Amino acid sequence: MLSKRNKEALFNPLSKDNPVLVQILGICSTLAVTAKLEPAIVMGISVIAVLAISNVVISLLRKTIPTSIRIIVQLVVVAALVIIVQQVLRAYAYDVSLQLSVFIGLIITNCILMGRLEAFALSNKPWPAFLDGIGNGLGYMIILVIVAFFRELLGSGTLLNYHVIPQWCYDHGYMDNGLMILPPMALITVGCIVWVHRSRNKDLQEK
Repeated sequence: MLSKRNKEALFNPLSKDNPVLVQILGICSTLAVTAKLEPAIVMGISVIAVLAISNVVISLLRKTIPTSIRIIVQLVVVAALVIIVQQVLRAYAYDVSLQLSVFIGLIITNCILMGRLEAFALSNKPWPAFLDGIGNGLGYMIILVIVAFFRELLGSGTLLNYHVIPQWCYDHGYMDNGLMILPPMALITVGCIVWVHRSRNKDLQEK
């Protein structure tokens, strides 16, 4: 059974304290990798893995890391994990790794990771740190998937590269909205999601 504090660490980032919608972190990658659903899912899973493991590692080392070099240590841990993720993707999902290009490497600079390492992992035990990493990674991935779902569906008429809009729609004049696969529409889509989220959670408007 999870304690109340551990439940909050795991579940709060899914909505109430979502890293993208509430903390406004990880926006750059959210805009960059959501033109298609597949790379968005892979990016989300990669961030979950790196965030959860790095949180645990930093938590285990928290009492031995000198304050003056803690940022360097965190970067080294995250960089090592990102390199492993890159190699795994190249070995087992090469096409997706090409689509993600440099963005997997830029996980190193993702504000969500450094924020959670600083704010949580350095002051908590490994198990809560692991749950916090999973929760924030899932919260980030949920937004990526939602944004990518609408952008790919409306922009390309596909989901996971499978055509889902019937041909008769095109025969009757339907056209894919090419604007949806452009970066500005990613920002507008995220803005709409933030608006809906804030309107349904009035208490967040005071933050």
